[in-house]
Amino acid sequence: MSTSGVARTESSWLGQPPGLTILFLTQMWETFSYYGMRVLLVYYMTKQLLMGQQQASLVYGVYTAMVYFTPIVGGVISDRWLGRRRAVVIGGVVMALGHFLMASESAFYFALAAIALGNGLFLPSLPSQIDALYGADDPRRRSAYNFYYVGINVGGLLAMLFCGWLGETYGWHYGFGAAGLGMLAGLIIYLLGGRHLPPEPPRMAAVASAAPVAYDLRQRVLVLLAIGLCVVLFRAAYEQTGNTIALWADARVDRAAGAFTIPFGWFIALNPAVVILLTPLLVAHWTRQARAGRDLSSARKMSLGAFGLAACFLLLAAVDGAAGAGQVPGPGWRSSSAC
Repeated sequence: MSTSGVARTESSWLGQPPGLTILFLTQMWETFSYYGMRVLLVYYMTKQLLMGQQQASLVYGVYTAMVYFTPIVGGVISDRWLGRRRAVVIGGVVMALGHFLMASESAFYFALAAIALGNGLFLPSLPSQIDALYGADDPRRRSAYNFYYVGINVGGLLAMLFCGWLGETYGWHYGFGAAGLGMLAGLIIYLLGGRHLPPEPPRMAAVASAAPVAYDLRQRVLVLLAIGLCVVLFRAAYEQTGNTIALWADARVDRAAGAFTIPFGWFIALNPAVVILLTPLLVAHWTRQARAGRDLSSARKMSLGAFGLAACFLLLAAVDGAAGAGQVPGPGWRSSSAC
């Protein structure tokens, strides 16, 4: 009987350990807070702070770069000194503070820095607790990450639908405030559900004597570098959703539906909505493929995703080119000749 992971005496929730639900909900609300702020960020800079497009894009780019860089340092701090639970709590508090500071224009840059730094502690420390919920031979481990990933997209969907509408309709600070409340909700769930989470691993775990030989280590580093390059290129394109695509949609897309102007966040909410709808179908398809001995490797699945993203940007370019000097047709669009 495996001794690793959380004791098997705990009841299961939806066929998974209760701790996974706690991590799922915590991540869901953290994602809500992050994307709730991000969907408004470039509009806030250009319309409220009156930045030019070039400066706003530069600030957005530096901010998102720090969001992806700080977890590298935060993971080391968590593993060596703070521990995962303490890192999650401290990171969450700092992020919530950053979201609330967005209410003050004078604290704008400090708020962005706080969110990026808090994310650095939070992001690597939460999902790293998933493995310890399961024994080494527990077959539920593989599906746990699919379940967890759905939580990320549910949070993103709610953020884009709610915070985007709230900020564009009633004021930017209402949207930022909602993002901060979402982060606090995630922290409360995490603290209340602490008894279901795995124990802290020892700090600075000793390096195993059976460390990989130099050849294996070199191979692993090369694979990580290749994957890292692919992810960097993918994310550089994907993050344009909150930057150039947002600015393009504001200037070039007819978002009017009668007297109502559709918030930009509702357009990009299609992304997490499609992920939520298609994930169970894709998992079922890949499971059947694996049983038939025709399962695609992770690298090929990533490649398909990258090609899909590239095709979407090419389609956007074609649509914009076809629209010429006019606006791109939107849900409520009518041509001028039909008016």
